[in-house]
Amino acid sequence: MTTDRPTALVFPGQGAQKHGMGETWRETASWPLVAEISEHTGTDAEDLLLHADDETLKRTDLAQVAVFTTEVLAYHEARAAGLFGEVTACAGHSLGEYTALYAAGAVSLADAARLVAARGRAMREAADRSPGTMAAVVRIDADTAAGLAARVRESGQDVWLANINAPGAVVVSGTDEGVAALAGLAPEAGGKVIRIPVGGAFHSPLMAAAADRLEAALKAAEFARAHIPVVANADARPYTTGDVWPALELRQLTGPVRWEESVRTLAGELGCTRFVELGPGRQLIGMIRRIAKDAQTVPVDAYAALVAATG
Repeated sequence: MTTDRPTALVFPGQGAQKHGMGETWRETASWPLVAEISEHTGTDAEDLLLHADDETLKRTDLAQVAVFTTEVLAYHEARAAGLFGEVTACAGHSLGEYTALYAAGAVSLADAARLVAARGRAMREAADRSPGTMAAVVRIDADTAAGLAARVRESGQDVWLANINAPGAVVVSGTDEGVAALAGLAPEAGGKVIRIPVGGAFHSPLMAAAADRLEAALKAAEFARAHIPVVANADARPYTTGDVWPALELRQLTGPVRWEESVRTLAGELGCTRFVELGPGRQLIGMIRRIAKDAQTVPVDAYAALVAATG
């Protein structure tokens, strides 16, 4: 497969984790990184990747460490195999943004791992304090969904846009009552709301309680002065200096992931015509194909997929 096209490396977020997700990378040269990540996070990443059941992996803090570790393994193996060519930019969806920062040279593996661990714990604690949920809104565009969410908030219930993933692919976050109220309004616009089994109202103001803990971790991390462009979830803009990221990550915690706009920035402004998704599942590939229809997409969700891509 040709690697001379301007390439974007993209990393998925929480949601694709599953039992045995690390087995595919177990015999690779990068596997010792799992022990290193375990040390930095204070979590047994090897146990999560090889033995944890699906119920355990639903826990936000554990899921984030597991997904991040798998992405790091996929990235290192793909880089060693020469899959990337010249990398033009990086981006990640939600949690994946932290792996993107590592891949772009914005933070060390140690700092990225510590940030992921702090973020996951902070989000879990915030969800316990301010319970909520998330739901996919289908057959409705983002502007319409935002209008419906505003109507719900005017009625006294809490719901906000959380992910703007692709045309007609929007996710909302809020209280159970707020999401239920939005579900009641959606048919007026020809849409439908489908609950997502997650542990909190992520990417919404209900995560505000997590901000202090994450802010402390961000202040302790060392960001590079310059790095490969990373397109931020918060505003879909590319950044090449590390000093901006603490503020951007706090915005991401309580605001929507603007993934559709981010892909348009990668494909348009930055000229990326090839997207390599690294990590469990292929959730970003489907979105990208709906946004940048002429782009080449390369999934690396398993060692076999890497062999196929480089063979």
